[in-house]
Amino acid sequence: MNKDQLLSRRRALLAGAAVLGAAGAAGTVQLLTGDAGPPVRSSASSPPAPAAGAQANRAARRPSAYRLQPIAGYGPAHGTPARTLVRHEPFLRVSGRGRTMVLTFDDGPDPRYTPDILRVLKAHDVRAMFFVCGEMVADADNKDMLRRMSDEGHVVGNHTWSHPLLTELSRSAIRSQMERTSDVIREAYGERPGWFRAPYGAWNRATFQIGAELGMEPLAWTVDTLDWTTPGVRTIKRRVIKGAAPGVVVLGHDAGGDRSQSVKALRDYLPRLLDAGYHLTVPRRQPLGQ
Repeated sequence: MNKDQLLSRRRALLAGAAVLGAAGAAGTVQLLTGDAGPPVRSSASSPPAPAAGAQANRAARRPSAYRLQPIAGYGPAHGTPARTLVRHEPFLRVSGRGRTMVLTFDDGPDPRYTPDILRVLKAHDVRAMFFVCGEMVADADNKDMLRRMSDEGHVVGNHTWSHPLLTELSRSAIRSQMERTSDVIREAYGERPGWFRAPYGAWNRATFQIGAELGMEPLAWTVDTLDWTTPGVRTIKRRVIKGAAPGVVVLGHDAGGDRSQSVKALRDYLPRLLDAGYHLTVPRRQPLGQ
């Protein structure tokens, strides 16, 4: 399969997964605004439903937080049997007030581009999420990058071992892709990931169930930079700035091809987002049962 065919296939996969990917983000990420108004749900396709009366007033007074429905609430924990509900509340959330966003980078780590992205983030005192592929982490030098991510406060998520289309795999193959990746992340990062993202944004029931059994929450995105198509630095920057809003999850890449445009765009749009008053942050783990 040549490069044009690969690009066409990936575009088709992304087009088919776009609705589900946006729905995945909207279904798992909710922003409670601390400034004014009702809860805002991150959705690329539908406006938030207005709250009414006292409920809206209570929401307006509370700090903003991404509140995840506990999709991973079913699974073994503390000796309980599989498929037992082990918690009723989100165990990961992002705190902040007002204009809060999350930057995410997929497919790495890559020694050509990931260190540059880490340097830009550190220069602006910003944390991000990195959804890594196990086969990329397996290299000794790349494990060092995950240790650096841990030291600098970034969150590392599971993006499978070799970036396959999970909807075409058997359950055992899906589990192998995700479990091997969680194992190598734990070895390099210091703890098992609490998040996963399906390659191409292609999810199915088995993917959600197996992710839950491995103790992970799914996270999609609401703004896609499409940087893997190398559309140009200005185009990547414009897509992020235009899509910026409270609750937005931005999808970028730090591997999988030439990501020099992604690095250059980040150097430009990150300070612009900060100057516009956005708080760029990552989830923090909450104690089980709280």
